Amino acid sequence: MYLMEEHSVKTSVVRKRNDCRLCGSLKLELALPMRPSPIGDAYVTPQELSIVQESYPLSLYLCHDCGHLQLPHVINPEILFGNYIYRTSTSPGLVEHFKKYACAVIEKIGCKRESLVLEIGSNDGSLLQAFKKEGMKVIGVDPAREIALQATREGIETIPAFFTLDIARQIKKQYGLTSLIAANNVFAHADNMNEIAEGIHYLLDADGVFVFEVSYLLDMIEKNVFDTIYHEHLCHHRIEPLEIFFNKHGMNIFDVERIATKGGSIRVFVKQLDSKRAVSPYVKELIELERKVGLDQVAVYQKFSHHLEEIKIRLHAVLDDLRAHGKSIAGYGASTPMTTTMYQFELCPYLDFIADDNAIKQGRFSPGDHIPVLPSAKIYEKKPDCIVILAWQYADLIMQKHHAFLDGGGCFVTPLPEVKVYTHIIFQKQDREHTLAIAE
Repeated sequence: MYLMEEHSVKTSVVRKRNDCRLCGSLKLELALPMRPSPIGDAYVTPQELSIVQESYPLSLYLCHDCGHLQLPHVINPEILFGNYIYRTSTSPGLVEHFKKYACAVIEKIGCKRESLVLEIGSNDGSLLQAFKKEGMKVIGVDPAREIALQATREGIETIPAFFTLDIARQIKKQYGLTSLIAANNVFAHADNMNEIAEGIHYLLDADGVFVFEVSYLLDMIEKNVFDTIYHEHLCHHRIEPLEIFFNKHGMNIFDVERIATKGGSIRVFVKQLDSKRAVSPYVKELIELERKVGLDQVAVYQKFSHHLEEIKIRLHAVLDDLRAHGKSIAGYGASTPMTTTMYQFELCPYLDFIADDNAIKQGRFSPGDHIPVLPSAKIYEKKPDCIVILAWQYADLIMQKHHAFLDGGGCFVTPLPEVKVYTHIIFQKQDREHTLAIAE
């Protein structure tokens, strides 16, 4: 008996698929129940405040045939990505990460100068800029029209479309076969996974490589990185279901690297089945580790759900105590994952405003509950007593930048990976211990 979750939504905006996105199986079971949430990046302007933003299902289902974990509810991509405002270049550390990424991949696969590199979901072209500087010919494909046009104006030719087999045919006709195709977090965004794989298989030359980075399901479970669950992320990947999927499309995984990006990710290298590239034993090792943890079993996700509820209870206890003593509370970080954290931990009623350093988000209002997003300098004008760091992965950077807030008697709270409260004294102690550890 497979559990089916019901939630009333407009079918013109969202549809629910009842088969596995990777293998097509109908054996799907509700594994990780989540509270419905509005679209994570749908920050509204003052003129749009009267618009009621609907919440959509966010629960994840497990395939009992290949073991893939997915969000079956698919929001119309034109609504989700058509006016997408996130730009890679605004994320701390990502541009530098992409420079290192490009150099590492070129060295690993032996990519020659003037080779053609395609990125699917290229956003503002940050990664392709890095490949271009290393002497590669580059082209991007991205459905966010304004971002694609801006990238083209800045020297990275970008096709404003979703990647399909037809787009692959157009690229081959105009540019020829590719030596390298990259598709990073977007590989978790796609509903048409089979068509994308067909296009990749079609476009890669005989020794070509497809490389992608996505959040790793194993890290999500082990490190409580549940804020990677939002409507853009239709797939939550691990190696074994991906290997089955690529085999079906005439390709196979020949290497995997675990990296720290976004709380824990994998960089996966894929080749044509008849390519002579050697397969790393690490691929099999990771598959065995996934089985050992039980990522193909619903029980693991049920346990994870209970753990998240315990974190929420602890967080509410801290915030309720602050409110009981008349303290004011703000948030820090206006990102897409923040929306997941806000709704799953039910934080909206606690926060007076959200501080953020991204000028694009400033002056807007958060999805759904319309909490104002202000420049972080406003912290010293508004003087909240406590700030919940929603962008918890950058907590150290934020606390170092706003040490004056702590010096003035304020406190920071991080909700993940566990609830922690930082005051001036506690942060000084932690900073001192960190310095000593580096010195040693």
